Amino acid sequence: MLSHLFRSLRHPQFRLFYFGQLISITGTWMQNMAQAWLVYRLSQSALMLGAVAFAAMLPVLLFGLAGGMLADRLPRRSLLIFAQLVAMVQALLLALLVFGGWVETWHVVILAFLLGLVHAVEMPSRHSFLAELVPTADLPNAIALNSSIFNLARFAGPAIAGTLVATYGEAPVFLLNAFSFLAVLWGLLHLSAGRQAASQSAQSQWRRLREGLEYAWDNRPIRAALLLLTAGSLTAPSYTVLMPVFAHQVFGGGAGQLGLLLGTAGAGALLAAMRLAWLGGQQHLSHNIALAALTAGTGMLLFANTTTLLFALPLLVLLGFAVTTMATSINTLIQMQVPNQLRGRIMALFAVLFIGITSVGNLLTGFAATHLGVAATVMLAGAICAGAGAVYRLAPGQVGREGNDARTED
Repeated sequence: MLSHLFRSLRHPQFRLFYFGQLISITGTWMQNMAQAWLVYRLSQSALMLGAVAFAAMLPVLLFGLAGGMLADRLPRRSLLIFAQLVAMVQALLLALLVFGGWVETWHVVILAFLLGLVHAVEMPSRHSFLAELVPTADLPNAIALNSSIFNLARFAGPAIAGTLVATYGEAPVFLLNAFSFLAVLWGLLHLSAGRQAASQSAQSQWRRLREGLEYAWDNRPIRAALLLLTAGSLTAPSYTVLMPVFAHQVFGGGAGQLGLLLGTAGAGALLAAMRLAWLGGQQHLSHNIALAALTAGTGMLLFANTTTLLFALPLLVLLGFAVTTMATSINTLIQMQVPNQLRGRIMALFAVLFIGITSVGNLLTGFAATHLGVAATVMLAGAICAGAGAVYRLAPGQVGREGNDARTED
């Protein structure tokens, strides 16, 4: 059973990459939680929480497609090494500012933007790199296991960080994150894959970008899935952006409770990733996507009206499960169809819509929460997400298509 679930790990290259990423991304999620609490402690403002989250993801929106062109033009391994080194420096600078007592909210905004620039290069390279580490038959499993890294870290990172922040403050968490990058750097330096560029095309950069965008638009299943991803990215993260407010004002807790809330959502996300890894390509991807969007929207509507942890925690498990199922299934649907020479550009488009558009949603969330309140904001986001899932569910030719059949273009 376990050998089936973790079958991609039998490939040494993927195994090396997987465990290095696991350590590094756990550190990143620790930093995310500590950073959110630091901003809320400094500003006591939902708007500033949204602004910092916006700054962290805006570069992916602005430069993610350029990052995708780099991922197809340059060796992906080299791009990943460069990105991890810059992210390490960012974490060290944040730790230094907090240790020294010099940190202000605008420092966090600038450093969040710097990390966003790293993600604009790193995300397309990392997603497209998976196809160089495993054979095509194991790619759906590798994508889901890669998602499991993210979600295991999302579960463990905030829980660890909540305890550390409550006891020692934010600075040690940022320092631990800086050291966590050593693991993934060690793994990358020992990989033989990704040392050559995926494409040697002499096309102009504009033509290369246009080629990727045209492919995504002309492929009906990819186009529909990316449109739903856009709606989900604008709305689904709203509850996590406002979680410090929920932890403090609604549930009457502090940093430890914030870590519990975020970690609980991460537990649901991890369950979803493990389920998808087990299923591999044998699943109705479009059906999963539609149902997950509907479930995420409904979960947000319920969570916004919950005032006790007894009901909030199971809802967060459901929310984490649904959002991860939607995003990972969309990722798998796309990667099972796209040719390798276009993979970096198409996965950059995925990153722009998944992470970059989230930056706009985060800013809108902070603004709306300031004027409407946190509960009304999350309810509105939930209604939009559920509505988008319903539209996708009713779109002809989407639901019921098997993961392997989805490779057929119109």
